[in-house]
Amino acid sequence: MLHTNSYYAATRNDATVYPTLSGDHRVDVVIIGGGFSGISAAVELIERGMKVAIVEAKRIGWGASGRNGGQITGSLSGDKAMAREFSKTLGEEADNFVWNLRWRGHDIIRKRVDKYAIDCDLKSGQMQTAMTLGHMKELRQIHREGEKRGMGDVLSFVEKHSMHEYLDTDIYCGGLLNTKNMHVHSLNLCLGEARAATQAGALIFEQSEVTRIEHGETPKVISNQGVVTANAVLIAGNAYHILDQKNLGGALFPASLSIMATEPLGCTADKINPKDIAVYDSRFVLDYYRLTAEKRLLFGGGTNYSGKPSKNIEAELRPALEKTFPDLCGVNIDFAWSGMDGIIVNRIPEVGKISDNVFYVQGFSGHGIALTHSLGEIMAEAITGQLERFDVFADVKHLRLPFGRQMGSQLVALGMIYYSLLEKMR
Repeated sequence: MLHTNSYYAATRNDATVYPTLSGDHRVDVVIIGGGFSGISAAVELIERGMKVAIVEAKRIGWGASGRNGGQITGSLSGDKAMAREFSKTLGEEADNFVWNLRWRGHDIIRKRVDKYAIDCDLKSGQMQTAMTLGHMKELRQIHREGEKRGMGDVLSFVEKHSMHEYLDTDIYCGGLLNTKNMHVHSLNLCLGEARAATQAGALIFEQSEVTRIEHGETPKVISNQGVVTANAVLIAGNAYHILDQKNLGGALFPASLSIMATEPLGCTADKINPKDIAVYDSRFVLDYYRLTAEKRLLFGGGTNYSGKPSKNIEAELRPALEKTFPDLCGVNIDFAWSGMDGIIVNRIPEVGKISDNVFYVQGFSGHGIALTHSLGEIMAEAITGQLERFDVFADVKHLRLPFGRQMGSQLVALGMIYYSLLEKMR
């Protein structure tokens, strides 16, 4: 099973093929899922002295972790819901908890890339752009909040008349530049973290779909050819697993993300994005883009909340790309791909335990690179007995829709139509 035909897969710098799970193995913790949430938790656990195994149904980084826009930002789509729900546990400290959650993943990623010498084109600089005066008002509020919290040195509000210093386009009213935010070759980051885990003693098994979990004092993760017995299990498959749906079903629904990458742009890249920043706009259904190391423009948007893959990605995304950058009209598209993200109705990641020693984390709702690393740390804390931050998430009561994933995705899609209509009023 190969990775999808994406820019990331074509330029990955680690071609390691890990073995298929066979025979019996014994570890402290077995993790189901080889994306960012599983790999990040594995590194955290290994650094705490645990013996860890990772069991992945496809390839490491095969899902959304190796297909996304590569932007590491402090944005949380469920920030308001988090503050409201977490206040039930934390009281007035809920706002500080959410604020720190926004940025913890950045620090983990930067430290890990340096510590393990991960080659993943990690760069600083990202801008959230405004397309309406309502967006401008919201960005000014974010700017003020950041300054109050000591981030004035990394935040800059860019007025419309200065936007051409950053982007050669006329579609924005302004933007908020954040130099703490980053962008990255996401598959190479995931593969690099996996390599760091194995070098520290982790076992990784690919192409090994878990068919069931046998619960008990020492739970077992079982595939068609092998078994891993552990003291604890972490389910970290996000949108791509359907394990234990009796307990986990009805809360997470897949949404299809679509991205494409142009041919190398040469000097044109320096013209359209002279500061080499990553960008996303402020709409509910937004566009996002950044330059790659080869000066391709990687452009995504128009998330499909029906849960069905897009039929013609280039046809869907090209009009938005050419409207944003008229200089790219007719540009060749070398790669176009899609993937599934896990959406939670209230946009708060679903975290908890099925039993005393079987944990789960899922549902990053489009903001996963930083958040998976924050939650990887929280899950490692919980598995090793530190439950304070874990309990804040686990105490949230998630809405569970009494439908299968396909019907649930249709309802989520209807909800997004509603929010898109509200967009026109902002």
